[in-house]
Amino acid sequence: QVYLLESGGGSVQAGGSLRLSCTASGGTISTYVMGWVRQAPGKEREFVAAIGSDGRTIVYADSVTGRFTVSNDNAKNMVFLQMDSLKPGDAAVYYCTADHIFTRSARWEYWGQGTQVIVSS
Repeated sequence: QVYLLESGGGSVQAGGSLRLSCTASGGTISTYVMGWVRQAPGKEREFVAAIGSDGRTIVYADSVTGRFTVSNDNAKNMVFLQMDSLKPGDAAVYYCTADHIFTRSARWEYWGQGTQVIVSS
């Protein structure tokens, strides 16, 4: 059982940047696929990004490709999501996720509690 805790959410103007962090405990991220999923009000959960346990296999949703960067720090047992050129459509609760299989879906085994991102136009 791995426990995930996000931080770094907040409010930013369109075009700005935020960096989300996820701290894992109870498990080592190098043994999991780590990811980010978001959910906007009234919408279904949406896959954002995933990074493999090797730290090199990385995929993004088309909607964030070129603007978001996922990375990890195995020594700190942390995962990060750098979000640049933010748009109002990026506003959502962002969840750090983990699983034993690589997935591009919004269905993950382990979830953090989420962190709110607000983007004003």
